[in-house]
Amino acid sequence: MDKRLLDILCCPATKVPVRPLRRDELDALNKAIADGGVQTISATPVATALQAGLITSDRKLIYRVDDDIPVMLADEAIGTVQLSAFPG
Repeated sequence: MDKRLLDILCCPATKVPVRPLRRDELDALNKAIADGGVQTISATPVATALQAGLITSDRKLIYRVDDDIPVMLADEAIGTVQLSAFPG
């Protein structure tokens, strides 16, 4: 993802800056998705693993990135509070 774009992106709901998910964070998220039970903020089940993602700097919300395009829709964010094994 273009660094200039990343520098200006923020969470649409909270205005908190975002950063790319680290590999260990992405792996933990995808494991939780595979195990079932991960939902978006709007309570829609997440059935497909993420190839990439952005996480808010306060580590509360994750946004998926599809084909290098961030999907910055608040209703489609994934809350990290539901991820018990998420790296700290």
